[in-house]
Amino acid sequence: MKIATWNINGVKARLETSLSWLSEARPDIVCLQEIKSVDEGFPASAFEELGYHVETHGQKGFNGVAILSLEKPVDVNRGLPGDPSDEQARYIEAVFETSASPLRVGGLYLPNGNPLGTEKFDYKLRWMDRLHAHARACLAREERFMLLGDYNVIPDPVDARNPAAWTQDALFQPESRQAFRALVNLGFTEAVRATSDMPGVYSFWDYQAGAWQKNNGIRIDHILLAPEASDRLTSVGIDAHVRGWEKPSDHVPVWVELSV
Repeated sequence: MKIATWNINGVKARLETSLSWLSEARPDIVCLQEIKSVDEGFPASAFEELGYHVETHGQKGFNGVAILSLEKPVDVNRGLPGDPSDEQARYIEAVFETSASPLRVGGLYLPNGNPLGTEKFDYKLRWMDRLHAHARACLAREERFMLLGDYNVIPDPVDARNPAAWTQDALFQPESRQAFRALVNLGFTEAVRATSDMPGVYSFWDYQAGAWQKNNGIRIDHILLAPEASDRLTSVGIDAHVRGWEKPSDHVPVWVELSV
């Protein structure tokens, strides 16, 4: 079973790119971020024509997450628990029946947090606290569970081509990185680093200053696997070539394969 995450940076702007990648990669499940569309405006029929079931948690103009799947989920929840007043569409969770046991997939778009010293950074850290609490509760179920998406966190210096350029950015602050480590240390396996400690492994290249051409990237899209899921991990990949396509997102798909 192939499960992927991809920040597409606008479903309408990236529709043809998304359909091309889905046709090429054929993931069983993909979590999308930054769909930038209300639910009723999401072009579901285009994905359904490729055989995908569509679940969205949208928001007008920005944010928004979705889960596309070849099999219909048996349960879907929208929104991250812990703050009923939070209206930003950043989390969606679905449960799928498989031949082995249920698979719970949480797709997230973690707040960026910039600029530093503002409410936006405080919101990022509060959101990460809520994610930590929800993840801990999910892990207690001892089921196959995974959290994947755009975390907007550069975990370590090796995850940036030029770490010094990010020292004043919310993605690379000690508080952000510590919160990410605390989440992983609940008992998750960070899929990419479980299979490679090599530098130069990125999932995002800015549109500015020829970042893609210079490979001036960062790794901020992550897949965390609970023990019951990591036991079935068979392969991990980043489809970096998609960044070179026409009208690309600034992110590329990251995926894992699990034995069922």
